[in-house]
Amino acid sequence: MIARTGVKSQKQPECCNISFDMERQPPRYQQVKEALEAAIRKGRYPPGARLPSESVLVKQFKTSRITVGRALRELQREGLIERRAGSGSFVRGTPPGDPSLLFGLLIPNLEETEIFPPILEGMTAISGARPHALLRGSTGTNAGVEKEALLLCDQYIARGVSGVFFAPLEQTPRKDEVNRDILTALDAALIPVVLLDRSELDYPRQSARDLVGIDNRRAGYIAAAHLLKVGCVRIGFVAQPNSASTVEGRCAGYREALFRHGASLEVSRTVHLDPTDSSAVNQFLRDWRPDAFVCANDRTAGQLMHTLIALGRSIPTEIRLVGIDDVRYSSLLPVPLTTVRQPCRQIGQVAIAAMLERIAHPELAARELLLGCELVIRKS
Repeated sequence: MIARTGVKSQKQPECCNISFDMERQPPRYQQVKEALEAAIRKGRYPPGARLPSESVLVKQFKTSRITVGRALRELQREGLIERRAGSGSFVRGTPPGDPSLLFGLLIPNLEETEIFPPILEGMTAISGARPHALLRGSTGTNAGVEKEALLLCDQYIARGVSGVFFAPLEQTPRKDEVNRDILTALDAALIPVVLLDRSELDYPRQSARDLVGIDNRRAGYIAAAHLLKVGCVRIGFVAQPNSASTVEGRCAGYREALFRHGASLEVSRTVHLDPTDSSAVNQFLRDWRPDAFVCANDRTAGQLMHTLIALGRSIPTEIRLVGIDDVRYSSLLPVPLTTVRQPCRQIGQVAIAAMLERIAHPELAARELLLGCELVIRKS
């Protein structure tokens, strides 16, 4: 990794972003050589990987082909690369230093979110991959989730991690601003990012980073279709304020299921509220008279279930509930929750594979790797 101080990062789609400070004293070829050497030593170009072509490097560094050629010759002389006529330049063997990779986990409220522990288990269980370690950083402060995330980002940049797995913030008023600041800082530090579970952008916009999660639109469709199948007519969709982009995808799937099953627009109703607010929930029940809810996630479903029971509503006799995630406590609620299961361990395995491929091939277009999900029928 290249030190942040004095580095001017310019985004280039053709290759891994590498830049240098034009005001430094060393000659330009030396700056190019040092930037490429740092990328190799940090694993951005693993053994056997092909470096960007000379023409791409010329554009990247805004310099001449002669300068780039001399930098490559220096790297070859030091034994870091080999140049093959007609094929390009390739990283040789194992670069000096520790060959393992260190990845940072930037997951706000990690211990409070049920889906992430099994995702991390999947990350550590994958076999046959290049040696790597996961760093669960700690700021040692109680500064609030937004500031904690920014501090942890700075910590990872200072540590020089090889990549960051980031679950963008949700349910906080400044989530969009903080997510943008974090990703901008990681981009400037040339640290690749794989998003977990959700994008930093609202649905249906696509992030410029790799994302690994489930097909949220399909999850919402499965949940609503099940309720329609068992005879529900007035099905609401409940989410909490400032929810993540995944919720919009799930809501779109809910609406699609109603439409495809011939339901009228009058029986589609989306509400963003605090599911523990009994007054708001009771007002919605009186105004709209729903007989079922698709909940944005199991946490919302569990909180809404407790509120409905406190209001004297019977589940599932009067109102049915379906959640999404299948977290561990779903089967332990007062009425075991019907839900749509995420394959969390597989998400972790795919995320590691995506990060390793991103490091090996930084020129690849951003991808959304969306895994399947399945309905788990219980009593709610």
